[in-house]
Amino acid sequence: MNTLLSIETRNAVLLEMAKLLEAERKHIIAINKGDLEAYNGDDISMYDRLKVDDAKVDEMIKSVTHLASQEDPVGVERFSFKHENGMQVYNKTASFGTVLIIYESRPDVTVEAAGIAFKSGNKILLKGGKESLNSNLKIVELWHKALEMHGASTEWVAYLQFNRTETQAFLEKPTQRVDLIVPRGGERLIEFVKEHATCPVIISGRGNNFVYVEKDADLDIALEVILNAKTTKISACNALDKVLIDSNLDNKEAFIATLISKLKTFNVEVFGDEVVSKNHSVNAIESDDIWYKEFLDYKIVIGEIASTQEAIAMINKYSGGHSSSIITKNDNEAKTFMENVDTAAVYHNVSTRFTDGGQLGLGGELAISTDKLHQRGPIGLQHLVTNKWYVHGNGQIR
Repeated sequence: MNTLLSIETRNAVLLEMAKLLEAERKHIIAINKGDLEAYNGDDISMYDRLKVDDAKVDEMIKSVTHLASQEDPVGVERFSFKHENGMQVYNKTASFGTVLIIYESRPDVTVEAAGIAFKSGNKILLKGGKESLNSNLKIVELWHKALEMHGASTEWVAYLQFNRTETQAFLEKPTQRVDLIVPRGGERLIEFVKEHATCPVIISGRGNNFVYVEKDADLDIALEVILNAKTTKISACNALDKVLIDSNLDNKEAFIATLISKLKTFNVEVFGDEVVSKNHSVNAIESDDIWYKEFLDYKIVIGEIASTQEAIAMINKYSGGHSSSIITKNDNEAKTFMENVDTAAVYHNVSTRFTDGGQLGLGGELAISTDKLHQRGPIGLQHLVTNKWYVHGNGQIR
């Protein structure tokens, strides 16, 4: 086990990484261009996540710089107690030890996830997808350079160049100690990790996010929110897939017609439930199974619902437990919705696209957990720790 590095060293390595990313910017983008050209899949969201341009490099630099400015998440006192026998008891945060991250196609995760794990005192094992191999190896090379420049072992950041069979074998019987696994990617990846892992796994589940337009909604806000949540980044897990519209909404038909025509200007394919498809000549859904589906594509389903209670029941049945939003001017309806919808993030008159560690004030995220243990929603720096009891005395026995 690597001895915990001082917070000064951890921060210095992060700031060094920011400098190296800037210095090697053109080189990283050129190497990534090779990965993009070699990618022969037809998954547009995968291609989008694989691509590194100047804006992505800017984000990587911002991520490590921000991490360096944050408080040390290790050794934070969470509880203290003075025993009647004079013992002093503390509970403090402690790093997990070794964290394995398995992810697809996103070279920026090689910066952000490694940065979060490293800042919180963990050794990090990175297992990226084959489609981004060269980009990832270049970034790991920069991590090693940054570590060496500050007298730290390169073992803090390791890249596992495994194929699927080797990954499965490692999950089932790790050749080194692993304390936590975080899979970050599509449902197939997450199922694969859950099936084979022998140590704790934090599940970052599917999106399939809902917006409910309640009968007292501000229709301009509803349009803005739906268009933003659906079209700004279709590859994001916080993107929108389903819209439920209160059947008692004023000017409902005109609103739905406007919404459909605006979605079509963004080339979004619109599906409707029985009522919406009949009234607005859009594709009717073939079966209720579509309500479970996360699209990660230019597709959306619009349906009508009779009340807030029914919207809550529908979301709790079909959503991925990620994000949901209510559009309404009625604060009581919003309160009922937000307290009873079982998703990691609930919104009132806001786009679901804000479920993100950076946007919610965490400065970045390792993944977005749809689990309830030990952290739900974006996993930031302060969540990548466990805890430990420190007890001081002078000979107390029980």
